[in-house]
Amino acid sequence: MAVSKSIKLSDIHVPERLRSIDEDHALAINKSIAEHGLINPITVRQTPNGERSYTLVAGAHRYRAFEMLEEAEIDAVVVKADADEAVLLEISENLFRNDLSVIDRAVFVETYRDVWEKTRGEIKKTGRPPKSSAKLALLSNSPVDLIAQEAENGFSQVCADRLGISRRAIYRLNSIAQNLPRELRQQIAGTPIADNQSQLLKLAKLEPTKRAKAHIALRESKGDFKAAMELIEPPAKKQDPEMQVISRLIDAWERAKPATRKKFMAHAGLSAASNAKATAKDDAS
Repeated sequence: MAVSKSIKLSDIHVPERLRSIDEDHALAINKSIAEHGLINPITVRQTPNGERSYTLVAGAHRYRAFEMLEEAEIDAVVVKADADEAVLLEISENLFRNDLSVIDRAVFVETYRDVWEKTRGEIKKTGRPPKSSAKLALLSNSPVDLIAQEAENGFSQVCADRLGISRRAIYRLNSIAQNLPRELRQQIAGTPIADNQSQLLKLAKLEPTKRAKAHIALRESKGDFKAAMELIEPPAKKQDPEMQVISRLIDAWERAKPATRKKFMAHAGLSAASNAKATAKDDAS
């Protein structure tokens, strides 16, 4: 059972977050709290044997906003949860937020599934879901999977795609989360690329050796995606048009029969003679 209480900020340990703190976002919350107070309390779990008495589960930006306000205490909901369950709670609170970037949502969905399988067993893949909601419950206990299945039975596909929980969306998000190295994620965080699914998928599809250098290319190009991609995969030089014609002529010659080659040589000889006469005439005049 969850308990609501006021807790000293100094008693709360803030572990590394799946979603890094955006100072501007925390400042905006700071202004709102100063004017209206804290509307939604943070979520913590008791850790009597830990670094501090409580550990933050969800609400890092609200916690940071209170730090900025130099408040001593904050309203919190204390839940019973171990470290793995705390991760699931953190993601559950954040997964349905509209302000998540694509890369944040990708990491949340991937981590949620990983921790779910770690604590509750493998989520088995199924075929097309039956239309009966009673049978639907037999497919999986995962809330993510259940909503994904509902999406294929008529649940708002647009909503499911936005949340990143339809089968198609999960496939895309998994590709992003699994294939982008930590250094690259850190370089992308807070930039327009973090919320550009098309660009993230292009990075995810790069060869591993090129992907490993992508964060350097983005840093050198100062976040310019097109310029970074040209550093990673330099565009092929355009061939001289005249050389393209010569290449086609050589190819045609190689494929031509002897009789055809003879006709071509006769034509080439006549053309050469005609050009020589024209040049001599021009020189005489």
